[in-house]
Amino acid sequence: MFSRSCVSLLELASGDMLNFPQTPRNLPRVMTIEGIIPDVKNSDGSNNEDTNVVPSECREKKIIVANFLPLHAQKDAKSGRWCFSFDEDPILLQLKDGFSSDDVVMYVGSLKVDIDASEQEEVSQKLLEEFNCVPTFLPPELHKKYYHGFCKQYLWPLFHYMLPMCLDHSNRFDRRLWQAYVSANKIYADKVMEVINPENDYVWVHDYHLMILPTFLRRRFSRVKLGFFLHSPFPSSEIYRTLPVRDEILRALLNVDLIGFHTFDYARHFLSCCSRMLGLDYESKRGYIGLEYFGRTVYVKILPVGIHMGRLQSALNHPSSSMKAKEIQEQFKGKKLIVGVDDMDIFKGISLKLLAMEQLLQQHPELRGKVVLVQIVNPARSTGKDVQEAKKETYSTTRRINEVFGFPGYEPVVLIDRNVPFHEKTAYYSLAECCIVNAVRDGMNLIPYKYIICRQGTPNMDKALGIPLDSPHTSTLVISEFIGCSPSLSGAIRVNPWNIEAVADALNVAITMPDLEKQLRHEKHYRYVSSHDVAYWARSFVQDLERACKDHYRKRCWGIGFGLQFRILSLSPSFRKLSIDHILSAYKRTSRRAIFLDYDGTIMPESSIVKTPSPEVISVLNNLCSDPKNTVFIVSGRGQDSLSEWFSQCENLGIAAEHGYFIRWSRKSNWETSSLAIDLDWKRIAEPVMSLYTQATDGSYIESKESALVWHHLDADPDFGSCQAKEMLDHLENVLANEPVVVKRGQHIVEVKPQGVTKGLVAEKVLSMMIGTGKAPDFVLCIGDDRSDEDMFESISSTAYSSCENVPPEIFACTVGQKPSKARYYLDDTADVMTLLQGLTTDSSLKSRCNAEIDQVSFEHIY
Repeated sequence: MFSRSCVSLLELASGDMLNFPQTPRNLPRVMTIEGIIPDVKNSDGSNNEDTNVVPSECREKKIIVANFLPLHAQKDAKSGRWCFSFDEDPILLQLKDGFSSDDVVMYVGSLKVDIDASEQEEVSQKLLEEFNCVPTFLPPELHKKYYHGFCKQYLWPLFHYMLPMCLDHSNRFDRRLWQAYVSANKIYADKVMEVINPENDYVWVHDYHLMILPTFLRRRFSRVKLGFFLHSPFPSSEIYRTLPVRDEILRALLNVDLIGFHTFDYARHFLSCCSRMLGLDYESKRGYIGLEYFGRTVYVKILPVGIHMGRLQSALNHPSSSMKAKEIQEQFKGKKLIVGVDDMDIFKGISLKLLAMEQLLQQHPELRGKVVLVQIVNPARSTGKDVQEAKKETYSTTRRINEVFGFPGYEPVVLIDRNVPFHEKTAYYSLAECCIVNAVRDGMNLIPYKYIICRQGTPNMDKALGIPLDSPHTSTLVISEFIGCSPSLSGAIRVNPWNIEAVADALNVAITMPDLEKQLRHEKHYRYVSSHDVAYWARSFVQDLERACKDHYRKRCWGIGFGLQFRILSLSPSFRKLSIDHILSAYKRTSRRAIFLDYDGTIMPESSIVKTPSPEVISVLNNLCSDPKNTVFIVSGRGQDSLSEWFSQCENLGIAAEHGYFIRWSRKSNWETSSLAIDLDWKRIAEPVMSLYTQATDGSYIESKESALVWHHLDADPDFGSCQAKEMLDHLENVLANEPVVVKRGQHIVEVKPQGVTKGLVAEKVLSMMIGTGKAPDFVLCIGDDRSDEDMFESISSTAYSSCENVPPEIFACTVGQKPSKARYYLDDTADVMTLLQGLTTDSSLKSRCNAEIDQVSFEHIY
């Protein structure tokens, strides 16, 4: 079925929202003779890729791209001119501390105010010169649809596990809003292109607002050094797959070199989506997680962001913080403070927190008058009915608690719903016995980190609060298990925010905990938070980005796909697509040819339900075998009975079954059995183990061969099947450690077979036979798609070259699909393989007919 989600930019450009100049497109590289894809030159002789490049002598830049610039903007009422200053709050500005002092940091993003079109050029120049900022001026209507529409009303709820089942709380997918999202991302990408030097600069894109920007940048500069960090949760595949444009967004994220997440859960969900939707498996190499995607390795980093220590300590030392702290201390004298700081939205769990406070006061009457919850509510970042309902519920619950449990001089809940200055928040943090973050879903949440640093205090703050010098500091945390900082704070009391009674119990434990335990928990948290600050986070991410990009210029790159399906094919210079013209010229000038072909995945598609060869395959093989200059072999892992039956019409075709355990030189010859494997008693050990995993893994089955056992999990759940395969591999290697067998993983299989029985030995045996009969091969073609075929690729090179005296043989080792391989060539799929073989058979059949006609003429002349 055709999916509307597979939208190209050409389709989107038909809408009114894409009426902006399109970034110039480069000519693609083209295939030429000799199987090589060269660099296309422009009219001035330069490469078509990465044009308009600034000279490499320029200083390296770190280009930070985010929805908003870290700036305050205000228009002077008298002069009418815009005034700008840095906003110290955003992480985007604070992360500069993690960069080298030699680095130039540049920001690309929107302003939080509307700038008239007549003023935009002047403002742009001012921001670039004074702040190193490049503003993206989105038209108001476009910004509304992009930010308040698609981002806040659709993506943000979905990434926080809220499906658009009810229109009161979120919007259903609207293609016009999606088009606005694409348009906005394109504008941001164009601004990056204006300032980037792709040879030297690094681009770091932030958050879900700009998830398809990597596709636009990668299409323009194939070797751009590009990182992305998602600050929100990444939902499980069951949630993410409901997104109608799921493929476009996922493929866009895979156009980066490094993608970062706060927690392993978020990364695991992303990897699961890649596996289930795109069939990509990840590998962990020396601690780094990598996804192979069209020859590129996309690395995945897991590291929660930190806070800016200097800014917090500076605020604590400020006189206004000390004064406010003394004022609060006097106001709540004799009472224990619990503090909560949250944005006003439906995911922060403010109402659930209030209900837990109510439950605490009901269960523990002795705490009435002694415990106060101070709930600071930050302004909402989005508008909508859901925010208004959350606010209404918060106020009504607060009112009820204070009416029931309050009395003159005591309010159990103090609700502060205004823009609270930073110094005031630090004062509350410093005095609170406990901090509670009860969000039902949150990407990270740095409130607990700030609380810990403030509880550590400074000499100035300690003096103001009357805390003796060198006295131990304490803190207690009650945090939701559904927020990103939870895994980092092992000393916190983790709760399920939906379990009101459990949260109330946790609050009671926190405020009645012995001081020594509070101290130990605090010290543990402080060590982590102070060493994993925002500078550490930024420095670590950039270091990994540099490592991920170090191979950029060691490979050759080609852009493939249209619109948002665009991706880069990256291959080693020695690994190239095999062209028919190239191999045909070698085929024509040689006379002793050996051809080895795998079956499944090579001449038979893996996805095909019918596994018997088609008439087309039989015809091609017979045409190849009819040429006396050819020795043709099918080398497969399948059993001899199946292969004998399927290729019964191919008289001169050689067959190697079960990876060479059985071999037959032609239909008339008998099957030969390998002498390497005589004892098959190991099957009695392996089969029960495989049966155990088969029973536990729905969709899997065991294929029993005479020489081997194969466990298939192609039809099982991708994640579970892969997990079970890894576990089975380890299990079988342990129980078969003393047996003469090898255990290997292949594509959706785990196979146990005798040692020494490989496809490589088949190729070596056939080539040695040809050499022994005085027909040393001068042409060898080997095509396969699986790990087992790598043995053949290695064997044909060593065996064939060892036989050459003067002229080395023409060797074509070719894998199916672009992936790391010992082969020098590749073909995209089975259709490409059949096209190549048909090209060879055309030449062979012409020669056969020509030879027959010559023989006929000679016969008639004699008689």
